[in-house]
Amino acid sequence: MKKFNKKVLCTLLSVTMLTFLTACGGKDNSAATNTNTDTTAANTDTAAPADTSAPVSKDGSVAVFYYTYGDTYISSVRAALDSALDAAGIKYQDYDSNNSQTTQSEQVTTAISQGATVLVVNLVDTGSDDAAKNIITQANGVPVIFFNRSVSEEAVTSSEKCVFVGTDYEMAGHMQGEMIGNYLLENYDTLDLNGDGTISYVMFKGQEGNAEADARTQYGQEDADAILTGAGKPALSFYDSANSNKYLVDQAGAWSSAAATEYMQTIMSQYSEANNNMVELVIANNDEMAIGAITALQNAGYNKEGATVIPVFGVDATDAARDAIAAGSMIGTIKQDAEGMANTIASITANYMDGKEAFDGVDSANVVGTWRVNIPYATYTGN
Repeated sequence: MKKFNKKVLCTLLSVTMLTFLTACGGKDNSAATNTNTDTTAANTDTAAPADTSAPVSKDGSVAVFYYTYGDTYISSVRAALDSALDAAGIKYQDYDSNNSQTTQSEQVTTAISQGATVLVVNLVDTGSDDAAKNIITQANGVPVIFFNRSVSEEAVTSSEKCVFVGTDYEMAGHMQGEMIGNYLLENYDTLDLNGDGTISYVMFKGQEGNAEADARTQYGQEDADAILTGAGKPALSFYDSANSNKYLVDQAGAWSSAAATEYMQTIMSQYSEANNNMVELVIANNDEMAIGAITALQNAGYNKEGATVIPVFGVDATDAARDAIAAGSMIGTIKQDAEGMANTIASITANYMDGKEAFDGVDSANVVGTWRVNIPYATYTGN
């Protein structure tokens, strides 16, 4: 009898342990992940290799990587994209790379290991193709949609399931330069504060090695000069003759208002109407830097009601810039359509999930070849 009880007891214990282990191994991790969480830690789970021949399931999750949540324009894209993905019933996870390519690359590794079925990437490092190609390699057939920050055709076309959604970035510089040149011609005498016949300017550049920043810095000034000289006026004169670059760059590469405020406050301590060398024009690569310059100008008594307005121009048409233009403290900006970019990204994401061609349903007028979509710019002066 004792021997029988031992056998029964052993059998019962074995069945109990097997049941317990099976229950643990069957845990459901398929809950929706459309939460805005900054995730950086590596995950030790491994995902099965992607089946690149089949459509992606909408039961999967889209991983969206932003170069930083701190960029005002990018924040507007994020809000619009979250709404578009929600409306489409697509699960997603947002990641804040905090302006670090190392962090972003680690986040991509984590997302892939957790089974992300589409990667949407606002690349941090645009100075070369290395970061983009590394992400494409990591994806191993998982569709990748790069957006906003430039990625070369060579990098994008290295994968059959990779596209870029951005702008014809040189156009922002050309349009800004044209807007500035025309405004200066119409208001030349009142803007030439020291009456020397030349407009003195400062240029705020968002980041070194960034294609958008390079183009805006070059054409925002060159195209304005072309209009001025074509009308018989002198070209613009950079306020600091010792600065051979003819721009001031945000050293952190963040295109930030704080950097422009600090620069402008330093300028105002040395250049003024009293010294007969006042900066008479501010050109900024984006609205954040434009707003930063306005803050310093207002601290010095300019660009407010009843005061002299130093013309300030930016790019993006953010809410803050629109408000500044309405208040008369800023002259104009170039609209970069955040909602249009977000809706296009969401459409391409859904196409990948449905097994359709990437650009199915996308306005063909904006499609370039088989690898990119350009969202159009527009001039904004509040009129």
